[in-house]
Parts: sequence; C-alpha cells; structure tokens
Amino acid sequence: MVATVMTTAYLGLEARSVEVQVQIGGGLPAFIVVGLPDKAVAESRERVRAALSSLGLSLPPKRITVNLSPADLPKEGSHYDLPIALALLSAMGLIDMEAMSGYVAVGELALDGRIAPSPGVLLAAMHALEQDSGLICPAVQGSEAAWAGDLEVLAAPDLLSLLNHFKGTNRLLPPQAGEVIEASTGPDLAQVKGQETARRALEIAAAGGHNLLMSGPPGAGKSLLASCMPGILPPLEAEEALEVSMVASVAGTLEQGQLSRIRPFRAPHHSASMAALVGGGLRVKPGEVSLAHLGVLFLDELPEFQRAVLDSLRQPIEAGTVSIARANAHVTFPARFQLVAAMNPCKCGYLGDPARACSRAPRCAADYQAKISGPLLDRIDLHVDVEPVLASDLVRPSQAENSQTVRARVIAARARQQTRRKQTGARTNAELNTEMLERIATPDKAGQALLAQAADAMRLTARSYMRVLRVARTLADLAGQEGVNRIHIAEALSYRQQVPVA
Repeated sequence: MVATVMTTAYLGLEARSVEVQVQIGGGLPAFIVVGLPDKAVAESRERVRAALSSLGLSLPPKRITVNLSPADLPKEGSHYDLPIALALLSAMGLIDMEAMSGYVAVGELALDGRIAPSPGVLLAAMHALEQDSGLICPAVQGSEAAWAGDLEVLAAPDLLSLLNHFKGTNRLLPPQAGEVIEASTGPDLAQVKGQETARRALEIAAAGGHNLLMSGPPGAGKSLLASCMPGILPPLEAEEALEVSMVASVAGTLEQGQLSRIRPFRAPHHSASMAALVGGGLRVKPGEVSLAHLGVLFLDELPEFQRAVLDSLRQPIEAGTVSIARANAHVTFPARFQLVAAMNPCKCGYLGDPARACSRAPRCAADYQAKISGPLLDRIDLHVDVEPVLASDLVRPSQAENSQTVRARVIAARARQQTRRKQTGARTNAELNTEMLERIATPDKAGQALLAQAADAMRLTARSYMRVLRVARTLADLAGQEGVNRIHIAEALSYRQQVPVA
C-alpha cells in the first residue's frame, strides 16, 4: 500500500504540484528518498525520524521508500519535511489516508516535533486554493496563508497537535490574516534644504514610475532625496500588495504574515554580486530587482558597482521580469522596479570645484563615469545634477513642501494613469509601449517640432525618444492636462541630458 500527501515545488512564483508517495515494504531496514531531491530534502530523513521519536514513535524495521513525483522535477528546500512525515504516518496507519487527500502540506520539522517556518507558504496557499484543497502549514505562518483567500488552513505548532486534530481530540482553530502596514516611516521631503530641481525630478519619477539618476558632490543630499521616495509614492493596491508579498514569501522575508501597502525600497551595497542583484544562486532565489518589484531599487555610488552587475539590469528594466536559466530549470521572477541611482561626478567627487578637485581632473571624471555603460544610461529617463547646498539654505528655516503634499499630487497623477489602464494595459507611464504612446502622448504641433529638432541635436536614440514622450505624458498628468504640449516636451528634454563627461 502506498500513502500519498500533496505538497508543492517552487519555480520562481510558480508553484507546481508534487505528490509525496511513501511505501513500507519488505527487505532490509532502510529509509530512502528518491525523486531528484537536493541535500536539504535528502536530510529530511533524519529530521522526520527524530520528530517521530519525540512523539514516542519509531520507524518500522522495514524498507521505507519515499518518492517525490514527478521524479524529473528538482526538489529543493526543507518544506518537504512535513508532507513526508504525514505520508509516513498515513502508511503506518496513524492518520486516515482519506483525511489527508484534501490538503497540501508544507513545513520544516524540528528534531523535537515542532513545525518550523519555511519560505513560500503564501505561494503554496494560492496554489492550494487553485486546486480546491486545504493547506497544512506552520502555526507562525498561518496568518500569512490566510491572505490567500477562502481556503481551509491548518496552522499547527507541532506534529502532535496536528495528529490530535485529525483524531478529533483537539481541533486547530483557523488562523486570522496578518496585519496590513499602511504608514511609511522614512524621511520627509521637508528635511531637504534647497535642491528644487532635484525635488521636482523626484516628484516626476514617482508620478510616472520613471528611472532617475542624480549626480552631485558628496553631502549634496542625493541619498536623503532617494530615501524620501517611499514617502511620496502611492500605496500598493490590494492586488499589488499580494503580488509583492508572494515574492517576499518565496524569499523568506515575509514576517508574521504582515502585508504592507508601502512600496518596497531596496538599497543594496555596491559590493553586491550579480546573483544578489538579479537573483540566482545554487538554490535560485529572487534578487534585489525582484524584491523591489513595484517599488524602488536605490543604487548609491553607482559607478562603484561592477560593470557586469550593472549591465545585468538592462533586460529587467525593459521587460519587467528577470529570467534565470539553469541546466535543470528556467525560473522567472517579476522585476517591475523603479531604478533610482546616485553618483559622484568623479572619483574624488568635487569635479568643477577648483579648490577641492583632484589633480587628475577632468580626466578622472571621464574614467569614473565610463564605468557605466551607455545602454544603461539610455534606459534612465531622468538625469539631474544635484548642486552643493548653500550655507544660506542650511541656516534659514525650510519652506519646502512636505512629503504629504507632494504625495497628493503623485497620487492624482497615478489616478489619471489608472483610468487609462484598460486602454493601455500599463500601471504607469513608464510601462507604455510605442503603440500606446502614439495614442495618448502625441504632442501638439509645437511640441512635435521641438522634439524633432532636439532628436537631431541631441542624437536621441529611438529608446530615448520614447522615454522623452513617457516623461512628457507624466508632466501632463501632474498638470492635470489631457494633451501633451510643447512645455511638457521641453521639460522632459531637459532631463535627458546625461551625466556630463569632461
């Protein structure tokens, strides 16, 4: 007789059904796991053995074979512990096999029988809902699984409580969905002194989801401006919050089942590897570009990143996804992020200041800025120079608008983009394709003449040309205007100037 329990395998944000089959047969005593398991799955034998021992149970002195079907699908992670243990208990006659047929089980087992958390529970819950099944998961992740919708969730703290539930002696209560985090706790734009041009560029970037590059000397406020971005972005919609949380669940960073309506803000160090930034590794995990999905990826000291690492961003910026190819799997993660980058104009940072610039200026600026490839710079919509803050700006009280005021304008601009979503299929203007731009962002005659003249003078590529139109469309949305005019084209072109190379 073969006992079976359903579980899942994760390939990116796709959950695939895996059937855990356990057979106890004759032969020399052995405990074998087959079905393309990785090291963590193969080690589940010892964890399952110890967990059953903590309940006063011992494995029968027979040949125990565990098959993870389909056998050609790679099995990774410790979440197979619980389904293997439940299938084994069913084969031993301690749990009714029929009772287990309507559940998907995930969870890691501790040696004392506790059910420990494992990544991907929200994804498993969504999969169980699609299969019209219930979910068995760790108790600490029950609030996470409850966000999946109308499905039965058995969130058990340990293996004993799960056994008692199926025997009917002590029923498990359904978990409640976790809290929703609404408010951002980042810096306020009112703290930024001066920098009107940079503040304007930040607002445009937030309103249209555009990529932004700030260049300026040390201490000018580039990092502070970037850290203010979450405070002016609109909250995530319910569907978006669930999408972001699924990525966090697979990465194992979703804490206490809390969903957040605050857009992600990721700021990796410039020593980050390619796998850390775009995803990958021995066990494929989402990288920073996916953890920043529908939010902001802030890269400070941009030229200090390895050039190959930066160039790996080019495809995700265009496609909104990142595909990681391996010999045994092809995994795709969402990566619709907004790039905000900051850099010094040269290695010493004081290019243009005759009193503080190094002796190699301006040659050092050319060498420093050449670390960033032209194709990557071409994908950045807004380029802005951040000038040093004057002493007079620091001394007098700030009269700048706060984040709440700017956020209201950003939300209004995004609302106009949402009204066009059925027509365009794009969440923001930064996602508009060429066909949609021709329909909703064609400028007036004066704007067309200016754009044609600038395209020749600035030698705009086709990509740059379209990005100018996207920014102009956002400027029109901020102004509450239906059409794109010459003034919008002119301002959009002013941000197309790349970081100057001396």
